[in-house]
Amino acid sequence: GIDMGAVDLVIQIEAPPSVASGVQRIGRAGHHVGAVSRGVVFPKFRGDLLACAAVTEHVVEGRVEETFYPRHPLDVLAQQIVAIVAEGPVELDAIRAIVRGAANYAEMPERAFVGVLDMLSGRYPSDELGELRPRVTWDRVAGIVRPRRGARMLAIANGGTIPDRGLYGVFLADSDKPVRVGELDEEMVFESREGDVFLLGASSWRIEEITHEQVLVSPAPGEPGKMPFWHGDRPGRPLEFGRAIGKLTRELTSMPRGAAVERLIERHSLDARAAENLMRYLEDQREATGTLPTDRAIVVERFVDEVGDWVVTVLTPFGARVHAPWSTAVSQRLMHELGLDPDAMWSDDGMVFRLPDADEPPDIAVFLPAPDEVERLVTDQLASTSLFAARFRENAGRSLLLPKRRPGQRTPLWAQRRKSAQLLKVASRFRDFPIVLETYRECLRDVFDLPGLVKILEDVRDRRVLVSAVDTRSPSPFAASLLFNYVASFIYEGDVPLAERRTQMLSLDHAQLRELL
Repeated sequence: GIDMGAVDLVIQIEAPPSVASGVQRIGRAGHHVGAVSRGVVFPKFRGDLLACAAVTEHVVEGRVEETFYPRHPLDVLAQQIVAIVAEGPVELDAIRAIVRGAANYAEMPERAFVGVLDMLSGRYPSDELGELRPRVTWDRVAGIVRPRRGARMLAIANGGTIPDRGLYGVFLADSDKPVRVGELDEEMVFESREGDVFLLGASSWRIEEITHEQVLVSPAPGEPGKMPFWHGDRPGRPLEFGRAIGKLTRELTSMPRGAAVERLIERHSLDARAAENLMRYLEDQREATGTLPTDRAIVVERFVDEVGDWVVTVLTPFGARVHAPWSTAVSQRLMHELGLDPDAMWSDDGMVFRLPDADEPPDIAVFLPAPDEVERLVTDQLASTSLFAARFRENAGRSLLLPKRRPGQRTPLWAQRRKSAQLLKVASRFRDFPIVLETYRECLRDVFDLPGLVKILEDVRDRRVLVSAVDTRSPSPFAASLLFNYVASFIYEGDVPLAERRTQMLSLDHAQLRELL
């Protein structure tokens, strides 16, 4: 939605998270009729070379991943029902027809539709929390839904699906009309004072004033400033792209070295040094572990770290959307079956489990849960994660349960978190509360790729994907890249807001959740 102007060349640092993302980013160059889009990709580390090689071939050939859209998002449904009836009474059948006309809701279970209407019409106790007061009146006998007072303004002021991530707008001070410079994270703003200088883009800016929703600045050319920071989540690698990386690894290591280097140069657009470097990287990994993770092979590597604790790495190319729920399920098994409390981390290239209480590494079977139990293991653990709390807050805002106080004004993120925690405490008593179900659905299907994980575990069970266990004296090249991310993730572990770290014991209707999935 932004106008980039004329771009001749895109410089991409690190492999894009997906082929579609690579096409979109490099496609910004030569953005006029008849022009050719050109880009240069710079890997950040040796392991990144492999993903860069895979993505370039697919980008050139236009082989993007399958398009995915959310199925049955109940938060958006709640918002749209209020908007539909905002102008006056509407028959229930007419609302149902409008909703089912959208592909997202074409196969939505009737029970989910009725559950959202129940929530909007006051089924849940608003005397405990004002946010649960009814937004509409549902005449079940006549089959009519009517707006309640304030419904129209509520729908207008809180419409849309982009979540509030706590960003302050940065504007020029002493300007006749608002001139937007950019955005800063709320926590960055709270740590700043008037007179501070920070960098934004390629320029330095001095803070002149901080209001409740804006940061007013003036140019400070040539002055050194502190780097701003933002909290964000990198989108995980799609399973389809992960399989392509694994296939490339398998094919490169099964052909003569000279032919592999030639292929990387001709088909994958690597220069000669990058091609040689990638082949040495794969050879070093094979020398360390005897095998490599591919689309048909998983490597479980075990070693003792520098403080004497066992570390188990599960090396696969399948991407973070698969590895995140996989890691959650394994952590559950380690805690409940073996009494271990692991430090776990995942990335696009695998998972790391540090086991400070283990005298010897667990059996490899612990890291390969059965396909039919993985959903239960993940859902049992999910409610205690900061991911669940953050997504619940965003979903509650979209469903008009946490509306803005005034149109056009932001609500501080700390206040949103507090109200969201109060709402979740009340909602947790109801097994079929729509926004709790929606948060599980969003985490399991939109953030995680639970069906993809189940398919991989089925392939492992049926030996279509082979698993190798290797004990090493020190981390292999693939494991070393994972461990770098592991250290970085635990450096900032305490930065997760307290309101989104608290464990919630949620009752859940598993049957209804399975219908939504």
